[in-house]
Amino acid sequence: MTERAMTERSTTAHGAVQSVDRAVQVLETIAREDGASVAAIARELEVHASTASRLVASLERHDLVERGDDGAVRLGVGLLRLASAARPRRDLTAIAGPVCEALAEELGETVNVAVLRGGVAVNLYQAQARSTVAMHNWVGDRTLLHATSSGKMLLAHLDPAQRRELLRGELESFTARTLTDPAALERQLDEARERGWAEAVEEFEEGLVALAAPVRGPEGTVIAAVSAAGPAYRLAPERLPEAAEALRAATEEISRRLGHRGDLRDP
Repeated sequence: MTERAMTERSTTAHGAVQSVDRAVQVLETIAREDGASVAAIARELEVHASTASRLVASLERHDLVERGDDGAVRLGVGLLRLASAARPRRDLTAIAGPVCEALAEELGETVNVAVLRGGVAVNLYQAQARSTVAMHNWVGDRTLLHATSSGKMLLAHLDPAQRRELLRGELESFTARTLTDPAALERQLDEARERGWAEAVEEFEEGLVALAAPVRGPEGTVIAAVSAAGPAYRLAPERLPEAAEALRAATEEISRRLGHRGDLRDP
């Protein structure tokens, strides 16, 4: 690429970013003033009225703003659509949070809430017992499904075609205990679904043991997994069934608070 082409691309990219920044400013101005004229928006942004008008027109095409009969520009219904898409995640963490905090104290371990996004498990919330040494904060982290308890629980409740698609190709090994054989993993997932909880014993990180149970939404679909994790010397094999019962009680409570009223256990 020539130097001139690179300069032109950089200039174009800068202009696009500036337009996005200005569009956000328009929305913030309208929200703050509960509606504003194009002239007022232009003054706020310190741009020509024609520039403000073009920004408003662009936002209007996406229903993010609308013009009233009085000429004022107000927030549009498109923002409600975007906000509604984010609401389930906010509701999940708000409802699950207190239950997870109590579970973390009961078990003396770290508790996480994860959802399936883009073929990975994304951690949305973390609770930690006050008596435990601070662990890594997993909030926002994305982890591969096959090596974590939350990932396995989410995989276990997918239909077979989705599961096969996500497990296609070579599975990454993180420790000597990571399960990378698809057939063996399928069997483990079926077992986890039947008993209601999944485990990952030093599969993602040496010395780390975790178990997870499903959270169901109003329609009964599994929408998240809650995991409890701790060092192998505390979460020893003989302790897992007892911890799993406490974990299942917590996820059932979260499911009920989210509006699920059916049978919480898989047949």
